[in-house]
Amino acid sequence: MPATLLGKKIGMTRLFLTQESEGGQVVNNVPVTVIQVGPCFVSQIKSEATDGYNAVQVAFDEVKPRNSTQPIIGHDARAGISPQRVHREFRVSAEEAGQFQLGQQITLDSLEGTKYIDVIGTSKGKGFQGVMKRHHFKGLCASHGTERKHRSPGSIASHATNRGFSGRPKKGLRMPGHMGDDRVTMRSLEIVGTDKEKNLLLVKGPVPGANQGVVVIRAAKRLYKRKANALKAS
Repeated sequence: MPATLLGKKIGMTRLFLTQESEGGQVVNNVPVTVIQVGPCFVSQIKSEATDGYNAVQVAFDEVKPRNSTQPIIGHDARAGISPQRVHREFRVSAEEAGQFQLGQQITLDSLEGTKYIDVIGTSKGKGFQGVMKRHHFKGLCASHGTERKHRSPGSIASHATNRGFSGRPKKGLRMPGHMGDDRVTMRSLEIVGTDKEKNLLLVKGPVPGANQGVVVIRAAKRLYKRKANALKAS
C-alpha cells in the first residue's frame, strides 16, 4: 500500500498529552491540525506499455452526479466508483502499480506504522503585495524629507548591472507582486493521533492552506536528523 493519500484540512486544535518524567507527570499542550483523510479510491492505473509511465490515480471526496461533469462521471464509472471531486496522480514503480486494482479503497489504515509524514497543500493567497509584506523590507526612512514613499522598494539598480542581457532588471529581483497561493510541502510532521472511525488524522504543527482545502499526505521522504535519530532509538 502506498502512503500517498488525499485529505481535507479541517482546522487546528490542541491536545494535552501527559508524559512521565523524573519529577512526576508533565502535561504538554500540543497544537495539532485535524485532517480528514480519505476514503480514497483508485480511479485509474497507468502502465508504461499503454501510457509510457507507471502511475496510480487516486480520487477523493464523493460528489453528486448533478454537480459533476459527464467526462468525470464516465471516468469514475469505469473504475466502478461514484463521481469524485478531486483526482490526483502519483508516479509509482511497475511492481507497486501491480498491487492496485481499479476501484480499490484506500483508507487511513495504509499509514499504520508511519510516524512522520509530508503534507502538501496550497498556501493562502494574499493577492498583490508590496515589498515590505512580501519580502520583509524595512522601508525607507521616516524622516529627512521622505514624502509618501515610506513603503517603496527603493532603487532597483541601473540597466548597466544587467549588461548583455537587455535593459531589464535582473530576474529574481525582489519587487512587489503576487503573494501566496503556492504549492507548499511541510516535511516530517509527526502523527499525534488518529480516529479511524471518522477518518481523522491529528498532525503536530501547522498545515498549509485554508480550512476545507485539499492536501496530499505521504510518508516522510526525508527526516530531519533529530527525528531520524529518535525513530532509530524507538
